[in-house]
Amino acid sequence: MYSQIAANKRKSIFLLVGFVIFAGVIAYLAGLYLGGKSFAPFAIFFGLAYVLITYFAGSKMALALNGAKEVAKKDQPRLYRMVENLTITVGLPMPKVYVIDDQALNAFATGRDPNHSSVAVTKGLIDALDDTELQGVLAHELGHVQNYDIRVSLVAFALASIVGIISDIILRSMIWGGGSDDDGPGSNPIVMIIGIIAIILAPIVAALIQLAISRQREYLADATGAMTTRYPEGLARALEKISKAGSTMKRQNSSTAHLFFASPLKKKSFSRLFSTHPPIEDRIARLRNTDFSSRAEV
Repeated sequence: MYSQIAANKRKSIFLLVGFVIFAGVIAYLAGLYLGGKSFAPFAIFFGLAYVLITYFAGSKMALALNGAKEVAKKDQPRLYRMVENLTITVGLPMPKVYVIDDQALNAFATGRDPNHSSVAVTKGLIDALDDTELQGVLAHELGHVQNYDIRVSLVAFALASIVGIISDIILRSMIWGGGSDDDGPGSNPIVMIIGIIAIILAPIVAALIQLAISRQREYLADATGAMTTRYPEGLARALEKISKAGSTMKRQNSSTAHLFFASPLKKKSFSRLFSTHPPIEDRIARLRNTDFSSRAEV
């Protein structure tokens, strides 16, 4: 288990580093096409500004978009006690607890750090799972908080936004005229063609990298949650029930889909082609092949 967590963290770091390099290459190619002009600072400024707004207001927006209602201990004593016990186990502050009036089996956590975190669970999930299964799902969601996954997602989102802004600027300049008039490398037809193709494909590649990071964080949260409960079978059984009963929410919000325990989108939705979640079968297999006997530095 420890080695799996370490491997998942390394993969996430490699993807983020690769994403930064990719964004830098796109900015360089954009400069070549525009004759040395660089819009990278402009793109970075607006990308980061948008992320900062999301960073501080995103949690409330995600909860409101999905119809989550805050509950007290007296309203949901079973759910509240489980969250309370798990936070004590891992040494986290108690998050706010929300319930979503939906029969789908799903949940999500949000918050920029452990001191500003929230956990939301559907009524369907609470009713369908036994204690060990529900604990497994809650430990997974608290794993996202524990691993600062919201911050990682925001970095990936910022980089994707920056790449998208640069690409949009270049495409508009292609339509309205402009480009490199110098004798530098940007005037080379081969460089120009490669640069244009790269810039057109850049937003798609950026989205795929962002999704890959999201999927790695799901694997990491599974591993973290299983280690918290010391009973990966509970989480595996929860995933099996969710796979059979369905995780599709009444409210379809692709912008918050990456936050959920399982994909909340309809199976026929175009968004599922670019899933933020790894296949449930793979997650179950990993959990059931877990070995607690080996420990690695993380």
